[in-house]
Amino acid sequence: MRLVSANVNGIRAAARRGGLDALAAADADVVALQEVRATGAQLAEQLRGTPFEDWAVTHAEAATLGRAGVALLTRTPPTRRAFTLDVPAQVLPPAHREPFAAFADSGRWVEIDLAAADGDPVTVVSAYMPKGGPDGPLLAGKLAFLEAVSAWFDRAPSDRFVVVGDVNVAHTEHDLKNAKGNVRKPGFLPVERAYLDRWFAGGVVDVARALAGPGPGPHCPYTWWSWRGKAFDNDAGWRIDYHLAGPGLAPRATYFTVGRASAYDLRWSDHAAIAVDYDVAIG
Repeated sequence: MRLVSANVNGIRAAARRGGLDALAAADADVVALQEVRATGAQLAEQLRGTPFEDWAVTHAEAATLGRAGVALLTRTPPTRRAFTLDVPAQVLPPAHREPFAAFADSGRWVEIDLAAADGDPVTVVSAYMPKGGPDGPLLAGKLAFLEAVSAWFDRAPSDRFVVVGDVNVAHTEHDLKNAKGNVRKPGFLPVERAYLDRWFAGGVVDVARALAGPGPGPHCPYTWWSWRGKAFDNDAGWRIDYHLAGPGLAPRATYFTVGRASAYDLRWSDHAAIAVDYDVAIG
């Protein structure tokens, strides 16, 4: 199973820049999209005439038009679909319940099961986690969402799962170019990074990091660069896009690559796609 994940920063803009062609060239079995920013009809229109036209599409659009949205494109139809991060309120600490409820119909989580040749299904999630803020309601909402993801990991259907997408958190100082300058900024706040510590201590695996080993950019490449200034040219990026696999699937990851464009003017998103091969046959 080759699984490619990409924050497309708007499917229509990405398509105009050649993003769908690039994703098709990856020869994936599953393509996960984040920040689709389109209705179901608009997404279908973009896929028409592409190699994805006849694929199964599972799309959670945001109630607010032009915002968020996640999708999973699969060569074979899923056996189960879920369109929200379904975590009972009572499993969340009281302070997180109301902020998390605000994310209903926000287009930030879509979940499927795929049949596998060995008989045990594989659960795949495309997630777009909130950007948050330095403090106040934006940070509270982000932490509530991360808390709900923690609860989902604890209650996952099986250990053969992978949550892919834009987590909007760089885990360690090796996951962004300027750690000291960003320690007080959203995406690298200690309180955010502590959630990733918690996930990894509980058995969730950062697949790219596990395959690449420790170290900065070249060992485990960044996945996001600002459109502004010389961030891309200077590789002043952040690694905020992940494959987060359960212990039943992570050992089957054999290869990963980050599809960083070769030049600024060839970028089709401010993120790069991440492809991972897993030694499991689906369909």
